[in-house]
Formats: sequence, structure tokens, C-alpha cells
Amino acid sequence: MNATDLAYAPATELIPRIRAKALSPVELTRAVLERIEQVNPKVNAFCTVTADAALAAARAAEDAVMKGGRLGPLHGIPVSIKDLALVEGVPARFGSHVFATRIGEVDAPYVRRLKEAGAILTGKTTTPEFGWKALGDSPLTGITRNPWNLGMTSGGSSAGAGVATAAGLGPLHQGSDGAGSVRVPSAFCGIYGLKPTFGRVPMWPVSNTDSASHTGPMTRTVADAALMLGVMAGPDDWDRQSLDAAPDDYVGRLRAGVKGLRVGWSLDLGCLQVDPEVGQVAKRAALAFQELGCPVEDVKVSWPDTREMIHLMWNAHYAGNYGQYLREFRSRMDPGLVAALEDGRRYSAEAYVAMRGRKHAYCDAVRALFDTYDLLLTPTVSVAAFEVGRLNPVGFPQHAWDWFPWAGFSYPFNFTGQPAATVPAGFTASGMPVGLQIVGRRLADLQVLQASAAFEQARPWAQKRPAI
Repeated sequence: MNATDLAYAPATELIPRIRAKALSPVELTRAVLERIEQVNPKVNAFCTVTADAALAAARAAEDAVMKGGRLGPLHGIPVSIKDLALVEGVPARFGSHVFATRIGEVDAPYVRRLKEAGAILTGKTTTPEFGWKALGDSPLTGITRNPWNLGMTSGGSSAGAGVATAAGLGPLHQGSDGAGSVRVPSAFCGIYGLKPTFGRVPMWPVSNTDSASHTGPMTRTVADAALMLGVMAGPDDWDRQSLDAAPDDYVGRLRAGVKGLRVGWSLDLGCLQVDPEVGQVAKRAALAFQELGCPVEDVKVSWPDTREMIHLMWNAHYAGNYGQYLREFRSRMDPGLVAALEDGRRYSAEAYVAMRGRKHAYCDAVRALFDTYDLLLTPTVSVAAFEVGRLNPVGFPQHAWDWFPWAGFSYPFNFTGQPAATVPAGFTASGMPVGLQIVGRRLADLQVLQASAAFEQARPWAQKRPAI
């Protein structure tokens, strides 16, 4: 393999080569760092590159291989962490001037586990300010660009992770998802992204967003995501909301197939505006499940309206968590975030608690559909990636802070905490990726991975690379 092919290679292919001493962790890490150095100035996926520490860790990993030492499941494999996570000794800026000089003092639980598994940290990937929107720009780190078309947004808030995956800046990338932040950039960038069941991957600091934020893998192959999730998942007392269950055998049982499952398809969840071309690409992809032995039925969705729910809860959470910084940093903050914080401040405690009650009722309504169906398929996003610099695409309502109308397939399943993945479904006529969302019952992470793997086998995508 040349350096570019090494940087694009999946972890599942690299690991046996490292263990067989056919590939040095140092050679692999250098190839990924060289690729980052070459491509990152064009796409702005990494806001921090930890090259020296990565090479030191790679040399230690190589030494362990040569001396027959203990090798973890990700031994010698490069990984990136989103800059909404804490990594000891590495900047934790959250895309904001508020934290421009902050350095992480501890590793988040999943960072600790990745390191213990032998992964090599190459750096931190970009996010919009505090992860407030599903786009890829921040006032501190600038614009993150889509590798399929540099004039288009990467999506967000796991913006850099999506771009790094698509552009071949290493095999494994961590993202987080409070309202679509793994799935939107994965769909826009043509990669695989998984939001596991809430609590599957422990977090610290624990997110103060009413059980909406999830951590998951962003990769080019489903097998890599299964491998990465198996390392990150499992209970941890640092996060008392983490599930008290060991990870399932995501890798060993990945190829079990989906024959006989009941699969529902919804073009619009009964209420969403969807670009016709995106809807057609996603529906063609959904019908592939019929080839896999699953009947695919059109589902009539009549769940309660969630627009007021996301507006109140999202902005109230952000106002409570970050409104304190407005007095000092307003002029250096994202204007859309400032408007959202101001909106969040207007809600009363009574209104918030009443909305939480409506959220619980909404979760009951969604659960009822999954009493009938094993999986629900939808477009991942209502549109393909659109021009950088816009909060909303042409043809959708324009607003100071409300980006949710074009991302309405995502946040409902943050409310419910269900596992939801996005697989590359195809491309628009202009060459931009489209995603198909696969939603499973709560706790059914393995089944969502199996469905994703079956679809990947039927409609392979990993060989497609952006021309960058």
C-alpha cells in the first residue's frame, strides 16, 4: 500500500497486518499524519494535531509488537477525538473563544478505553461552537468543508470527524450526537455513522441535556464501527446514566443478516419537508432490504409534533449551560448561538417541566411503532450538503437560529434514546452524498449494526473516495 491507501484502509484490515509484523504502527501513523498535513489545510477537519505524541505512542506500539507484548484490540490504529471531549494534555476548546486556552485535565471514559485498547490519538476534530448546530463552522476554528465539494458544508456538529473519515485521515473517528451530530455529517460526507442507544457509551462530564447526547463511531466501514463501539461501550461509574451491560459481540455477530425482520419505511415521518431527489435516492436504498429478505412496508407515522419540543429543550439547555458567557464573549460568539441562547432564556421552569412531560408522551408514541417493526428506515437528512455560510438551505425557512427543519429526521431519536445509524445511500446528480437512516428498538445496537452490514454488503460504498 502507498501512504494514501494506508490512510484510507479500514482498521479491520490494518490490525492483522500489524499483528503479523507486516505493517509497523509507526509507518501507519506517519502515513495518516502526512495525509492530515496534506489535506487538512483544504478541509479544516482537525483543529489540533498531536503529531509528536502520536509518533511516540506508535513507537511504543511497535516495540510491543516486536517484543511480543500485550496487544489491545486497536493496537497501533490511529483514532481522532471530537473537540467536545476531554483528552488529558490536549486542548479542549469546544469551537469557542470562551475556552480558547483550555487544556484537558483528564481523559473522558471512552478516550481512556480507546487508549487502553492501543489506539493512537492523532488529534482533535472540529465542531461548531459548543456543538450547537448541525453545521461545520465556528468562530474560533473557521469553516470545515465537505471533501466532495469544498464549497459545501460538512454538516455537524461532528464536522471534522465526518470530513476526516471521508477524506482518508485515518480509519477511526469519534463523534457525539445530541440532535443528529453524528448522523448529519456522516450523511453529508458519505460515510457510516452510528448513534448507539443512550448510555451505551459512558460520558464525562455527563452531558447536562436531559438524556439527549450520545457518543458513537464514525468510520468508512460498518465493521470498523462495530470494533470501535465494542471498545468504547460498557458501564462506567463516572457516568451513572451509562447502561449496566457489557458490550455485545458486535464484531463476532455482525454478519448474522436481517432476513425475516419487519422493516418500515417513511419518506417524511408524516410531516417533514424533503428534497425530492434526496427522497428518491433514500427510497431506492431502502428497497435493498427486500433483496436481503425483509419486507419493506410504507409506514404511516402520526407522532406528536416535536417542533416546539426541540426549540424549547435545545435552547433552554444551551442557555442554562452557556448563557453565563454572553456578557463577556457575546461579540466573539456565533451570532446564531447568541440568538438561540437569548431564546432559551425566555422559557419558564413550568414550561420546561411541562415540555419534558410531552417528551415522555412522545417516546411512548414512538415505542408503539416499534412494537410492530424491528427497523425504521428514513432519509438521514432532508437535503444533501448545501453551501457553506448558510444556516438553512435554499427552499427552507430562513431563521436566525432554527436549523431543525432540514434535520428533523435526527433529533426525534435523541429524545427516545434509540440506536440510529446512517449508511451511504447514493449520490445526487451534482455528486453529493445522501444517507439512509436505520433506526432500531432501544438497546438493539447489534441489530442496527447487522442491518447496516447487510446493506453495506448489498450496496458497497467504501471504495468511493472524494477527489481531494
